[in-house]
Amino acid sequence: MRGCPSSWKQLQRPMHSWRPCKRRDFIRKLMKIGFVSPEAGGSHSYMSCGAGTFTAPGNEEYSVPQLKALPKEIERGINRK
Repeated sequence: MRGCPSSWKQLQRPMHSWRPCKRRDFIRKLMKIGFVSPEAGGSHSYMSCGAGTFTAPGNEEYSVPQLKALPKEIERGINRK
């Protein structure tokens, strides 16, 4: 059949696995999509995009649960809902 995987193993592969991410890499990715470079402000950095702001945690590395929660936090911060 055309378009079907050639083996069962291809069906069992996970689509994407979450891994911890360095803070520097996460901020670099946010800057690629339009956020302004982080500004210092206490124990956190603040990044802005348009009229909204996002508070970036000060961890050196973000854990998987933290990475899963950050998009929701960003969305609230920039009022996209």
